[in-house]
Amino acid sequence: MPNDFRFGVSLRTAESQSQISDAARRAEDLGFDVLHIPDHLGAPAPFPTLAAVAAATSTLRVGTFVLNAGFYKPALLARDAETLRDLSGGRFDLGLGAGYVREEFEAAELPFPSARNRIDYLRHTTEYLREHTPDIPILIAGNGDRLLTVAAEHANIVGLTGGEGVAAGDRDPLAERIDFLRNAAGDRFGHLELNIAITAMPAPGSEAPNLKMPRHYLPGLSDEQLLKHPGVLSGSVDVIAERLRGLRETYGVSYFIVQFNHIEAFGKVIAALR
Repeated sequence: MPNDFRFGVSLRTAESQSQISDAARRAEDLGFDVLHIPDHLGAPAPFPTLAAVAAATSTLRVGTFVLNAGFYKPALLARDAETLRDLSGGRFDLGLGAGYVREEFEAAELPFPSARNRIDYLRHTTEYLREHTPDIPILIAGNGDRLLTVAAEHANIVGLTGGEGVAAGDRDPLAERIDFLRNAAGDRFGHLELNIAITAMPAPGSEAPNLKMPRHYLPGLSDEQLLKHPGVLSGSVDVIAERLRGLRETYGVSYFIVQFNHIEAFGKVIAALR
């Protein structure tokens, strides 16, 4: 049986306490399950911002999507995670990634390890958290074999990018990544929640998405291909709702995250699905 739908929204700005509180309450009112903060220099610091979100809400979960594991020592991260878990009344999901932006490591005066070493450190961090904070759900997001293996072995939630292409002919990149994850997870697979972050969807009153963000992350795809990508939604509210039902039924993906500028439009999709 597929998991129930869950819906998240990613907040990238936090200019004041009132702005954070208003955004969090709006997400809760629209039926979102989780509000996420990303982890980039120049963006709000995740932990204090999420503490403010938790204080302004009663049912909304808070999460990181995703922390750059290379920025943190495991014991210090565990301390922050435990504190946020307690301050939120147990409403915290910890999202982790291996980090990928060299300029941010350099700005933080940290060495930029190889991809292999970054994933090894993600594994080390995740294993530490699993031992010391076992009650905090862990989300790991990525696409490559080694990162998905770490997710298969240790995560509760796996953030899939949808692959680097779109289903065409005999190839289905998303299905291939999920098959890899299933094989790596073994008996754990049935307990995993599968997630996709939506990078583009129509604004209210439109059925065509702005493709600026997916073009940045998937520069090798044409606009026609981007419109078929699992992380891009187009069409009416009913068409989008049916697309998400199809992703859940076909692939088992049941957890979707949108950007905060899509909160109102996606709120209508949530209403159509519940």
